[in-house]
Amino acid sequence: MVEILYEVEINGRKLKLAKGDITELEVDAIVNAANERLKLGGGVAGAILRKGGWEIQEECDRMGYCPVGDAVVTGAGKLKAKYVIHAVGPRYGEGDEDNKLRNATINSLKRADERKLKSIAFPAISTGIFGFPKDRCADIKQ
Repeated sequence: MVEILYEVEINGRKLKLAKGDITELEVDAIVNAANERLKLGGGVAGAILRKGGWEIQEECDRMGYCPVGDAVVTGAGKLKAKYVIHAVGPRYGEGDEDNKLRNATINSLKRADERKLKSIAFPAISTGIFGFPKDRCADIKQ
C-alpha cells in the first residue's frame, strides 16, 4: 500500500510525496538507490530484486559499473513499472556528498527524459545503508 502524504503542482507537473512500497507503483520508472557495482542487495534494491526478478540483476551485471553521481537504466522485469533507473548516490562521509547526490538525481531525470517517460518514483537515495541524513537529502536543491 502506498499512502500519499503531500501533493503539489509545479509548472503543470504533479509532485507527490508518498510513503510505502516503491515496487508497487504503476509508473514508467522507479529509481533504485544503487551501488557502483550495480549489485541488488538490501533496502530498495533488495525489494526490486525480490519483486522484479533476477533479469534485472542480470542486466545490471552486463553493465557492470556506474560511477557515483550517475544513473543507468534497465528493464523492470516483473514490476509494474516499465524501467528501473539505478542511481548511485554517495556514502555519507566520502566527501562532496551533496553534489554527488544532486548529480545522481539529475542524471536519473535525464535518463527518464531520454526515454520520454512521464512518471518516475524516487526513494530517498543514499539514506539507507549509505548513511546520508534524510533531512539533508530532502533539502538538496538544484
